[in-house]
Amino acid sequence: MTIAPWRDPALPAAARVDDLLSRMTLEEKTAQLYGVWVGAATDGDGVAPLQSEMTSDYDWDELITHGLGQLTRSYGTAPVDPALGAQALARAQRRIVAAGRFGIPAVAHEECLAGFTAWGATAYPVPLAWGASFDPALVKDMARRIGADLRSAGVHQGLAPVLDVVRDPRWGRVEETIGEDPYLVGTIGAAYVRGLESAGVVATLKHFAGYASSAGARNLAPVRAGVRELADVTLPPFEMALREGGPRSVMAAYNDTDGIPASADPGLLTELLREQWGFTGTVVSDYFGIGFLQSLHRVASSPAEAAHAALAAGIDVELPTLNCYGKPLLEAVRAGAVPESLVDRAARRVLIQKCELGLLDADWDPEPTSAIALDSAANRALARRLAEESVVLLDNPGGALPLSPDTRIAVVGPRAADALAMLGCYSFPSHVLPHHPDVEMGVEIPTVLEALRAELPDAKVTFAEGCDTSDPDTSGFEEAIARTAEADVCVAVLGDRAGLFGRGTSGEGCDVSDLRLPGVQAELLDALVATGVPVVLVLLTGRPYALGRWQGRLAAVVQAFFPGEEGGPAVAGVLSGRVNPSGRLPVSVPRDPGGQPWTYLQPPLGLAGEVSNLDPTPLYAFGHGHSYTSFAWESQPAQAEIGTDGSYDVAVTVRNTGVRAGAEVVQLYLHDPVASVTRPDVRLIGYRRLELDPGEAAEVTFRFHADLSAFTDRSGARVVEPGALELRLAASSADVRHTARLHLTGPVRVLGTDRRLRCETEVSAVG
Repeated sequence: MTIAPWRDPALPAAARVDDLLSRMTLEEKTAQLYGVWVGAATDGDGVAPLQSEMTSDYDWDELITHGLGQLTRSYGTAPVDPALGAQALARAQRRIVAAGRFGIPAVAHEECLAGFTAWGATAYPVPLAWGASFDPALVKDMARRIGADLRSAGVHQGLAPVLDVVRDPRWGRVEETIGEDPYLVGTIGAAYVRGLESAGVVATLKHFAGYASSAGARNLAPVRAGVRELADVTLPPFEMALREGGPRSVMAAYNDTDGIPASADPGLLTELLREQWGFTGTVVSDYFGIGFLQSLHRVASSPAEAAHAALAAGIDVELPTLNCYGKPLLEAVRAGAVPESLVDRAARRVLIQKCELGLLDADWDPEPTSAIALDSAANRALARRLAEESVVLLDNPGGALPLSPDTRIAVVGPRAADALAMLGCYSFPSHVLPHHPDVEMGVEIPTVLEALRAELPDAKVTFAEGCDTSDPDTSGFEEAIARTAEADVCVAVLGDRAGLFGRGTSGEGCDVSDLRLPGVQAELLDALVATGVPVVLVLLTGRPYALGRWQGRLAAVVQAFFPGEEGGPAVAGVLSGRVNPSGRLPVSVPRDPGGQPWTYLQPPLGLAGEVSNLDPTPLYAFGHGHSYTSFAWESQPAQAEIGTDGSYDVAVTVRNTGVRAGAEVVQLYLHDPVASVTRPDVRLIGYRRLELDPGEAAEVTFRFHADLSAFTDRSGARVVEPGALELRLAASSADVRHTARLHLTGPVRVLGTDRRLRCETEVSAVG
């Protein structure tokens, strides 16, 4: 039996797709360029920006006769039992296959920012917690498990990771980022991509590019960053993830930069992404992002014009539905207003990806091949480990922690007894279940209160909520003060409630004007401190908050960034001492609530000085974190001369000098004293997490290459300049332990896309 070339799995994907495209009508080609969101809310209270205004009406049976590019969030729109959801998705795929001439299934995509966003799936710590772990290998393992769960449920594409670099912590989506340093974001993000792609799921880098640099920290606000900030801060994590992770999709950002929306920017989506970086996968729009070219950016006068601009820029797929790439695009091509070659270009990319996923093969089967278990014991164990590694002990000046096992503890605060306190905006319970208040959580999530009682069974633990997360009511203060006065120690559990579009204190569309604790939680904390009872502050948040008001007044401070379903036991383990804290700050913690926006990546005039009375120095620096054990660092003073294309090894020996096992995070920072443009005073260029038993020592060698000192000069070229450099071995951006002084010699080097992005490390045991 002769089969058409496009069905022949022995042929290269490109040849198969070229044959298929030659057989397809314009309607069939455009159908591959959009998604359909079955069951999307139209009542004004959805899970995407302006969802009610942008969701389309269509006849499903008529639509799928031409085929379909994507199925939008079959699991992530409403609570559905995963096994039943898989059956429903398989039925939908069979209908799509049967309806079209070519029988091509749709790509099913889902959110997977902190786990598969489905009812009953494991809720892992948010990306800011991944950054706090400084553990790419563990993040890769998590992503691989997320990918396996997605594949088991019939999902092909995951909309993660977020590679935005925090520029202003008032932005609501800080919780979705990995941190404020591009090297940390790039290394952790690339690890996530490798894990997800290793499970056969298409990883989608977002948001490309500049989204987190929005003016005033407002969601979707314009970006006014300069070309060097974009080149040296915003773009490197995407480049690293592309080169090291192998993602097959990129999502265009909502924002405009200097007046040009990312969704209509061929310089970004085609010239940089494809021609310079060599990306060959698909570019998808953020939800309704193409329509926003008309309605929000006003650079298009109609859906057809928006479709033309996006398609010409390089967006291949419109998500989540077909407002622009559906009928408007079809009619515009028929009228000669849009070249059909643009449709062919995008359809070819989409179909090559479908071919690589096996969706063009005659024997493709939508039925699940194994039982679906989205919150397995192995998942939970990994979620627990990542949560434990991500908890940061900010302060413990008098050794109040660990808590005594038989002490009297007053647990106070609105986050102590609420399971949702563990979860970020893109976890299913926070993202979707608020619209379904009668539906159970779907996963077991112990609270801090429950976990602490289990952790310290001999302690006398009392509880008072004190106040709400954001409500101004202070009527609960009296009981909270009374419980504290009766205790030996108070554990104040404060923080954020994740939500969407103003329905929370953290999350998408939940931006803030300053960095005060939400609601009256600061006043509650003042009242607790005033009792004279030692207060241990535990923060469960999606962003850093200003804590200078309580400097020197608290017994200890513990920071957890939405640590996921196992976060309660992880935090309780740190409080009890079962867990030795090892998290390090992926974002600076400010001293004053109005001293922002600020991150540690500042040139000299961005630091404290005599030219201004405002001191932006953070209370706790990027990379900071304490342990219950102690470490000694030893390194030989070093001074060397290398070429602008040379390399140099800098080493440090770290010994655990305490009585218990613990982890130290050795960080390497670059200081460039003089350059042709202003440079950050210090910036992270390498790190290594070391786990050491008492008395154990290890030597970490950082293999520095001059490429890692590169930056974008006045001409826009990325260069390595000759001159002095310092390599600073540090426990945080502000805690330098040893310095190696280098002098780069030779000519200025202009680097290409093959430059070194990573500082490799090597660890060896020391006797």
